[in-house]
Amino acid sequence: MKATQKLLISSCLGVALLGLGGCGGMTTQDKYTIGGAAIGGVAGSALGGGAVGTVGGAAVGGVIGHEVGKNK
Repeated sequence: MKATQKLLISSCLGVALLGLGGCGGMTTQDKYTIGGAAIGGVAGSALGGGAVGTVGGAAVGGVIGHEVGKNK
């Protein structure tokens, strides 16, 4: 593997770990909302294609996740 690829992979892993560390103080409802938005964004991108599908899917997924998180 080239040095540039190793640096890029290491940087991405570091950013991901820092991002996960920020979720420690979140409520269960917050975690469900973010999870729903992430899953909805991926699904919207796959089904709708483009930015509109991604944003729409994230919005719908966030609302669903928020409502599911209320009951936990």
